[in-house]
Amino acid sequence: MHTDVKVLFANLWQDYVAVTPSAKNVHRLLGSSQQQDIINDHIALRTFNLEKVGLEKLAAHFKALGYEECGEYHFEAKKLYAKHYEHPDRSLPKVFISELLLDKCSDYLRETITALVEQIPAEAVTADNFLYSGTHWQVSQATYEKLLAESEYAAWVSAWGYRANHFTVSVNDLESYDSLEQVNSALKQAGFLLNTSGGEIKGTPEVYLEQTSTLADLHTVQFSDCSATIPSCFYEFARRYPMSNGMLYTGFVAASADKIFESTNAR
Repeated sequence: MHTDVKVLFANLWQDYVAVTPSAKNVHRLLGSSQQQDIINDHIALRTFNLEKVGLEKLAAHFKALGYEECGEYHFEAKKLYAKHYEHPDRSLPKVFISELLLDKCSDYLRETITALVEQIPAEAVTADNFLYSGTHWQVSQATYEKLLAESEYAAWVSAWGYRANHFTVSVNDLESYDSLEQVNSALKQAGFLLNTSGGEIKGTPEVYLEQTSTLADLHTVQFSDCSATIPSCFYEFARRYPMSNGMLYTGFVAASADKIFESTNAR
């Protein structure tokens, strides 16, 4: 596992932009007037509730670097469970890790995903690069499509494997934008497509968090039998509000996160 948290995030970023080239355009658009780099609010990772690669196995990479568990979330309709982690150094990004509950899925999906995960060498899961190692298997386009019909989440991981599903701009730390409405306006004027599920902006100041996101880039993936262009990763934007104690809210809102997951939906 990594011993330097900044090296881990640098590698996660490089892997992410390789399949999400629009992320650099976002930086150029929003960061052109920044005196400092754009601040990353959080990243998100996806996995399955199998012993070898469960949420806790991914979290171990961050816990080894000082991260602490701070909240848990349930997504009944999507059959997901998630936790988020924070570092005592608040300048470091938060981490949101979710897992698909395979026992709530069809026999076909559960057996297919289990067979894929069995192909991952046990030692790979604790290796430095696991969180940005991509797939350790090959699936056919037909398998991807069949998974997609039941769970977009399962299909996405089958195609893209282990990598940051998204990075998140901290709108609180932007110098030229005060609201998500302003950010969205700039994004749309620049030609970005937004995730409108549940509205362009998810959440409200009353729940201390507002979120918006682009739709995932369309990027070519190599299936076992062909190459195809499918949704890869996206960029999120978060604005956090102070709670009654004056501190900025650092958690997540399940109802909003539920809609953010749909940024990678096939279209």
